[in-house]
Amino acid sequence: MLLQPLYAFKRRFPLLSYILNRLLTMAVMLFLLGLAVFGLMALAPGDIVDQIMMQQLFSENTGRAGQNLQSMSADQLAARRAELGLDQPFYVQYFRWLNRVIVHKDLGVSLISRAPVSFLISSRILNSLLLNVISLVLITVFSFAIGIYFSTKAGTRADIAVTFFALVLHAFPGLLLLILLQLFASVTGLFPVTAYPPFPFSTAPVKFVFSYAHHIFLPLLSAFLGGIGGSLRMIRATMLDQLGQPYITSLRSRGIAEWRIYFAHAFRNTLNPYITGSANLLASLFSGSLILEIIFAYPGIGRLMYEAVIQQDINLVLANIMFISFLVLVGMALADIALAFVDPRIRYGKE
Repeated sequence: MLLQPLYAFKRRFPLLSYILNRLLTMAVMLFLLGLAVFGLMALAPGDIVDQIMMQQLFSENTGRAGQNLQSMSADQLAARRAELGLDQPFYVQYFRWLNRVIVHKDLGVSLISRAPVSFLISSRILNSLLLNVISLVLITVFSFAIGIYFSTKAGTRADIAVTFFALVLHAFPGLLLLILLQLFASVTGLFPVTAYPPFPFSTAPVKFVFSYAHHIFLPLLSAFLGGIGGSLRMIRATMLDQLGQPYITSLRSRGIAEWRIYFAHAFRNTLNPYITGSANLLASLFSGSLILEIIFAYPGIGRLMYEAVIQQDINLVLANIMFISFLVLVGMALADIALAFVDPRIRYGKE
């Protein structure tokens, strides 16, 4: 009886009901993810107080550092941990963090730099989004163009060569590719070894755009080469599978133009697996950009999270992970919703 209004709403608004259900699932997943992050950080040896103490020691000369280390009593360290709330169990710390974020809309401050976490993330997230979105667009466009074209040339020497190189790119270690490109930039001098201009956008906007394109070329090339191999092979295989279906033979027997068969029929059916896999591709780009940003000194969210993990800055680590996970979950939800628009057989919430 109590669930009848819910069932009625689901029958009347199936897509909206599906979206709300996904949002609820995302909230639960993010909650469990945050709890797991706090637990794992608590298991790591040392804490942020040790990091702060080491920074103080390295900032002074050896003699004075030794004196400070001896004079720093256990009570002082305990007082510092109590001030930061690190003396509480990890789940207590997590619920305090949740209360601050949900109630006060405050992500807190970095325990190392004392800068607001929201400022640190907002200053880096645009760079990572720009890099990964451009990579995703290039991978999508070239994968469909090359995959569809060579599906019409199946079995030819050109098709075998492209398939071979796609397999090599798919299996090639991404870290090794980044190192080779970094060595190429260092030896030839054709491209900078860093991936970001040395001056801000506000000083010279036009010059910054051209300089940014020059600096980002090799990191963008590495992300593109790392992702196109698997996407190209998937699209080519899906097209070949569709071209062997009976409905394609029927269309050809009716005299339908070949270009219409490819683009109006077979091409539409290749969208389903790619849309489903595009969310995973975006997630892999974000995870792969961590190493890319470190090697090419790119000021993105991945490098920020790496530095936060090394320094055990729990506020910054948790905010970074939650934000990236939220973007990935939103991407997966949008991919599932997009399937309902490109495939008329999919109708969420209907029997």
